[in-house]
Amino acid sequence: MEAIVIPRVKKFRSLSSFIQKNGEIDEDINQWIKIRWQKWKKASRVLCDKKILLKLKGRVYRIVVRPVLLYGAECWPIKRSHIQRIRVAEIRMIRWICGYMRLDKTRNEVIRIKVGVASIEDKLREDRLCWFDHIRRINTDVPVRRCERVDRLDYKRSRGRPKKSWIKVIRHDLRTLGLVDDMV
Repeated sequence: MEAIVIPRVKKFRSLSSFIQKNGEIDEDINQWIKIRWQKWKKASRVLCDKKILLKLKGRVYRIVVRPVLLYGAECWPIKRSHIQRIRVAEIRMIRWICGYMRLDKTRNEVIRIKVGVASIEDKLREDRLCWFDHIRRINTDVPVRRCERVDRLDYKRSRGRPKKSWIKVIRHDLRTLGLVDDMV
């Protein structure tokens, strides 16, 4: 019987996500932003129609376009730079819905209120905490400290700051909202 040699690669696609050797999610986020723009183009006849109310456009955006990017995002060990890239793509779409340009100097918060779309950071945090609650309900006797083992992969320690794990992102979310693990 011949031995099958499996080549080493820096990244590969598994189902709908990219898995990178270094544990980063940059490729995944780039891919989801591209797919989101494709969904945007398909829905742009409705989203850019001036006869349709802004709140209705916002609802279509929240139902059709936003879930494309957020698919699987509850498991991402996301960084500020990732959130910033997602935020930029989203606000460009929302400004386009309203017909505003950056030169109009209308604040992003005002535009979000007009369309009725919450910030992407809040939605990401909500999804992560819902997923965390789901994991906690599977096995209630598992404390948060034991969940860290799930995130550890055998990476060779490189120079610089250690990789951000999913559980650290969850802890930061809990601190931000002033919650304890049991309150989720």
